[in-house]
Amino acid sequence: MPPVFCVVDDKSIPLYRVMWISNLPHFCGNEDCMHEGDYEVRLEQDDSVWASREERDNLLQAIESWQCGDEFDEDWK
Repeated sequence: MPPVFCVVDDKSIPLYRVMWISNLPHFCGNEDCMHEGDYEVRLEQDDSVWASREERDNLLQAIESWQCGDEFDEDWK
């Protein structure tokens, strides 16, 4: 059975809380922005976490496998 959690930015995120995942990295141009180049992962109740490209890709793979009922892959953690 696939996992119900995926690690994003040192947090274990329940896959069922993910509303959407950005396809493009964040860019706002502010000098003090701490998330330039990160991908926004929007969670329910207007929460967000920021993911690296690898974390984003792992999360997309985990959600797809979770929805399809595929076997668990240890590399997702």
